[in-house]
Amino acid sequence: MNYAKYIDHTQLKPESTREQIDKIISEAKEYGFKSICVNPTHVEYSAEQLKGTDVLVCTVIGFPLGASTKEVKAFETKNAIENGAKEIDMVINIGALKDKRFNDVKEDIESVVTAANGKTVKVIIETVLLTDEEKVKACELAKEAGAHFVKTSTGFAGGGATAEDVKLMKDTVGDALEVKASGGVRNLEDFNRMLEAGATRIGASAGVQIIQGLESDSSY
Repeated sequence: MNYAKYIDHTQLKPESTREQIDKIISEAKEYGFKSICVNPTHVEYSAEQLKGTDVLVCTVIGFPLGASTKEVKAFETKNAIENGAKEIDMVINIGALKDKRFNDVKEDIESVVTAANGKTVKVIIETVLLTDEEKVKACELAKEAGAHFVKTSTGFAGGGATAEDVKLMKDTVGDALEVKASGGVRNLEDFNRMLEAGATRIGASAGVQIIQGLESDSSY
């Protein structure tokens, strides 16, 4: 099994420099990660640098708050795809979910799914801010809206992925959607825990450490 293809190698800090983007591009080429995940401003450059490889460019939409309007998220998505993004990780309207304005949440996700025009859409529900009931509802809405993944976290809200949340999300979406665990996955132990809970993609800035851990573990 090629575990590197489970990893979206991530650099989303607001102060990210071109040098830091070059570093994750180089590492993604070396280790064969599924994608690099970068802010929209870095998409066009990253796509150019990754041309001719099988590493995808993933970007984030409405990030990290999810509080943009659906029209803005749709525009951001179209622009990112024009610039070379192949996967889209969007943040839901968290306040609308908490208000039980479920149609607004669904339309928000649908706007991005439509704008993505068949490209993979992962829906960040920001688990640390939600009750279990809200997590389940967010997953159901993502499924109804035609997304491909539900994702735990941005990593910017004071908490990240837990195995319990990943399992709850996977139990909710079943085989219809995949689950991405993101936020705080820093080593091989974390990585394994997320996969065992049902994740099929891991968002991590520690992708190199995870793969090096796999390479040094004779049981893999």
